[in-house]
Amino acid sequence: MGTWIELTAADGTVVPAYEARPTGKPKGAVVVIQEIFGVNSHIRNVADGYAAEGYMAVAPAMFHRAQPDVELGYTDADIGQGFGFKTAVDALPAPGAMADIQAAIDHAAQVSGGKVGMVGYCWGGLLTWRAACSLTGLSAAVPYYGGGVTTESEMALKAGVPVMAHFAETDKFIPMDSVEAFKKARPEVQVFTYPAHHGFNCDQRGSWHAPSAQLARERTLAFFAQHLGQA
Repeated sequence: MGTWIELTAADGTVVPAYEARPTGKPKGAVVVIQEIFGVNSHIRNVADGYAAEGYMAVAPAMFHRAQPDVELGYTDADIGQGFGFKTAVDALPAPGAMADIQAAIDHAAQVSGGKVGMVGYCWGGLLTWRAACSLTGLSAAVPYYGGGVTTESEMALKAGVPVMAHFAETDKFIPMDSVEAFKKARPEVQVFTYPAHHGFNCDQRGSWHAPSAQLARERTLAFFAQHLGQA
């Protein structure tokens, strides 16, 4: 079980974050970036899972600048509400909530004493890609079905760290032809696709696909072991 902490961004904004620490010295750190449902029980479970693998994990509350204390489920109403919060955060003047991710990276590096990776899901996948392209202190990044990652403007960006991207082959939000275009535009990114729907990693959603989730997790852990290791 983790605990809630407070991060302070460069502009002085204080942002809550869920932190999970491993038993013993961390072998690195993983910043976990939420979907549009807040740092809910699923995201906390994801952080706990990385802590169980020996990483210090921290999940910043990415909606905090627009709406504090968001914890949603997965009903249609929740999706609509979460999309509204996402839209509000996306509309913030730059750097907006990216400053909160930078604060999480800095905190993770300080607390763990090791290298820092990042994993994000859905909207968090897009933010993870942007972090890999623009923020400092990361050593690896893994976006899962990042909505918007395969658009032309995002494909034009280049990550400064190794990236592994997971996509779903029947994702109604991310067409496979756009995934193929992303692979061609960014050949340095390791791209994997799965016979599943958007959100396949989340065991609280109807789209959960256990075999795909397990395989993606195994690949992600191997990727982090390769690129984080000991600082």
